[in-house]
Formats: sequence, C-alpha cells, structure tokens
Amino acid sequence: MKINDTIAAIATPLGEGGIGIVRLSGDAAKEIVSRIFKPRYAEFPLQSHRLYYGHIVDPISLEKVDEVLTSLMLAPHTYTREDVLEINCHGGIVPLKKVLDLVLVNGVRLAEPGEFTKRAFLNGRLDLAQAEGLLQVIRARTEEGLKVAVNQLTGSLSREIKEMRQQILFLLAPLEADIDFPEEDIPLITRETMKVKVKELRDKSLALLDEAEKGKIYREGVETAIIGRPNVGKSSLLNALLREERAIVTEVPGTTRDLLEEYINIKGIPLKVIDSAGIRKTKNKVEIIGVKRAQALVGRADLVLFMLDAAEDLQEEDREIVSLLQGKKVIVLLNKIDLRQQLTIEKVKELLGDIRIISTSLVRGEGLDELEEAIYELILSGTVEAERVSFLAGTRQKQALRKAKDFLEEAWQNKLNDFDILSSDLQAARAALGEITGETVGEDILDTIFAEFCIGK
Repeated sequence: MKINDTIAAIATPLGEGGIGIVRLSGDAAKEIVSRIFKPRYAEFPLQSHRLYYGHIVDPISLEKVDEVLTSLMLAPHTYTREDVLEINCHGGIVPLKKVLDLVLVNGVRLAEPGEFTKRAFLNGRLDLAQAEGLLQVIRARTEEGLKVAVNQLTGSLSREIKEMRQQILFLLAPLEADIDFPEEDIPLITRETMKVKVKELRDKSLALLDEAEKGKIYREGVETAIIGRPNVGKSSLLNALLREERAIVTEVPGTTRDLLEEYINIKGIPLKVIDSAGIRKTKNKVEIIGVKRAQALVGRADLVLFMLDAAEDLQEEDREIVSLLQGKKVIVLLNKIDLRQQLTIEKVKELLGDIRIISTSLVRGEGLDELEEAIYELILSGTVEAERVSFLAGTRQKQALRKAKDFLEEAWQNKLNDFDILSSDLQAARAALGEITGETVGEDILDTIFAEFCIGK
C-alpha cells in the first residue's frame, strides 16, 4: 500500500449529535476505505462522489464498529484536490473516536489544525485570502458578517488584489525593458500616463484600506463598555440588551466586581458588550481592582455607554468619569426616568456638550429601541452596510495593504524620474499585495494562519 502522507481528523464538533464525520485526505483514502468499510449494497471499487450505506468493521477482530454512510471523492474534484474520504458516523464521542483510531492504525496520521484547508491552498483550490474568508465564515457572529465573509470566500478580495498586481506588472514591463536594454528603441508609457496609473493604484489601495477598517466592525465586533457609578443600572442594561438575566442586579451598590462580557446583535453589527464595576472611591480591595479594570476598559473601548441616574443630581463620581471620555464615541443614558427626576437632559448637556442623550427606564423597557438605533448610527454613520463591504481583513492583510499603499505613494510622489527606483517601488508594492493572496508569503506565515483553524477543517 502506497501512503503519501494521508491525513485524517474528526471534522465535526465533539459531543452528542445526530451525525459525526471522520474526514481523510490523501493517496491512501481508497485503500483505507476498502480495508475498514463493508458496503451493504455495493462492491469495490466505489464510485466517486456517491454515498454508500454500510458498516465500519475492524479488519483484525471483524467487529462492527458503527453503521455509517461513506463517500469517496476522487481528485481533483474535492476540497483539497486530493482523494477525500468522509465517513458519516453516529454523532457520539465513542464511535467517532473508534473510527478515527481504526483509520490511524492503518497508516494515516492525525491532521494538524487547518491542514485540510492548507492543502486546498497549496493545491490551488483557493488562495490565501479565500482561505481566511472561510475562517471568517466559521466565526461569523451575525448574518451580515456571514454575508461579507462569503463574499471573501468566493473571491471578492482576491479579484481586486490580482487585478492590481496585473496592472503593476503592465507598468513594470516597459520599465524593466528600458533598464535592461537602454540602447534599444523600446516604446515607453509616457511619464504623465505612468503618474496617472500609479496614482490610480495608490487610490485603490487607500480605498481597500478604508474598506478593511469598515469590515473590522463585522469581523471583530464593536467593543462596547457600559460605565457609570454604582447602582445607576449598568447590569440591568446588559440584561435588557441580552434579553436574559446575565448579570446580578440588586439594590446594593458595588455588586459587579469584575467585567462581564457578552456578544449581542444590533441590526447585524456584533457588539461585545462589557458590564464593568461601578466607578467610585472605595476601600474594598476587590472592588478597587474592579474599578481599575473599568477605567482601563474605557480607554480601549470602541463605544462607551455612559449611564447616569435621573433620580439623583450629578455626583462628583459622575464628573470624574467624564474626564475619561475624551476622544471616545459616547452615548449617554439618563436612566430611571420612571422615578422623580432630579437630573435633566439640559444639565447633562451643560456637562458634556453636544452629545447623544437617551432617556431610559430599564424597569419599564423604555428607550431600548432608541438606544439600538443610536448605536447603529454612531458606529456606521448610516453609510457602511454589509452589502458595501466585500471582505473582512485581518491584521496581516491590513499590514500588507499599508505596505503596498506606502510603496505606491513613494512611486507617485518622488520616483517617476528614476526608472530604477520606480521599478523597485512597484515591485515591492506588487510583492506586498501578493502576501494577501499567498503568492509571496513564507511557510512560517502559512503555518501561523492555518493554525487558527480547527483540526478537521
């Protein structure tokens, strides 16, 4: 039996379920299926891309391990472009593990995280941008985020990058010819045309960077801090947004000592909402730690929901919190309007200036719809919808885009009179763009990227 590094893994989450799948990829798939699978209504060789009913049988003890459906898919029309075998078992930990063990003792090794997708990339089934799009499909937290991730998986970003690389190559060809054969009368692109084309490429890289920042909202969500002094209703707000009793709510100030994190969906935008300890002066050591964490949270949050108690006048602790809000996106919630009001919107505006203020009564559920609308408008400014974002760039992709933009900027600003330097800048920009699709990326980077995937993908 010839084995050419065939890999296997459980491709479904562990635990009880209706179906569990053991997946193999590599040259040994055909041999393995003939050893351990006994079809009920067919004979070997199995036809490609057909589903067969039968049993997995231990070839040594002849014991039936599980009743299964099995499909053998022959290269190149498979996910990895290698021969692929998928065994659909009953979805329990024991049958899945036993089937996998049978596969592994027959000369197959356990797949590394993301190795099926890595083979798909290495075999030309998809490029690196598409592979990372697949990871975002798996991790999507909202339908809109899923829509953007599927766009990337189907090649939206890849097409943009490949077109830019081709345009750079078009500019490089006459430049390289003039550098290598100066004595030849080779027709060149005029300097004015070159400058226009380079500027177009620079502008395109800027547009992609802008889109990458917008896509970050759908990819990572918006880190949203709920802050305020104790007992203004922060935990009640978290529970109201989640529509469940996640945080403990009591009349005792200082109930929340640590950060509570949950994801919610606001019109398709994933919000990572964090309920923090009430910010106040205290001698309780545990509460002091919670207050410090709350203060640090404000510094890194994308959005701050600052809560005030409408039933009390402004306190010194409220004013101290205001000092933490400089430069942040903030929505003020004037809570407890069901009680007799001591604090008005006008007083809050005197303190904070022109800022969005929403009156709420969390015990009555008042103001929540207005709050969700305000969050959506503040984060997206009403302009960035999922249909207008075609990819979810990660840090690596954004770094590559920035490098390409910088080289193109240099080429456009300073180097059009020196063909050698201009050529070098354009080549560097093209190489940076190639990092996104994987055409100019090292093995160490590939290992890091695919390590983020689960073992069976």
